[in-house]
Amino acid sequence: MGTALPALAAGPSDPDWPCIQRKVERLSIAAMWPDPIPEGTEPLPEDLEEVAAQLALRRVSEEDAQELLSHAKESHPNLGPDDYGQVFRITFDHIDRQRTEIVAGIGRYARNQSTLASELEELRAEMKDLEAAEAPDFDRMDEVEAEIDWRVRIFNDRNRALTYVCESPVLLEQRAFWIAQMLLKAAG
Repeated sequence: MGTALPALAAGPSDPDWPCIQRKVERLSIAAMWPDPIPEGTEPLPEDLEEVAAQLALRRVSEEDAQELLSHAKESHPNLGPDDYGQVFRITFDHIDRQRTEIVAGIGRYARNQSTLASELEELRAEMKDLEAAEAPDFDRMDEVEAEIDWRVRIFNDRNRALTYVCESPVLLEQRAFWIAQMLLKAAG
């Protein structure tokens, strides 16, 4: 088992970042919505704010999102581009908050993996010392061996999960983009 973390992918800005994807702390709404979204405009009706919150949920499929939007459009036939922009801003804010929490969690995840790797190295060094002793403590050797086996299993399981963990921010970015496209088409 190699204890090297996938930190080789980390950019120079954050050595703790374990993902292949470049670390981007916050998304930019301007990268997804082509027009400025007016600030300080009249608040959206509560049902449209709820639609925006629903669109941000990862469990809501693209089909379900289309259906939500169709119902909103039927309920509010006078929605204009600025209104759709407001819906997107609310949706975007929800998604960006989720994504920011996930990015922070990935950093903690990587630090925990690094700590676990260090602990494994310490246990291996202890095992080497125990094996080299003139009168080996076989009970302690058994304990250390069991602890190494357990920690290696945890380390490897977490390393396998890292690919999924690293994909989460990307999936949220993609979600925000297709929601923007869907709302822009509806604003058409």
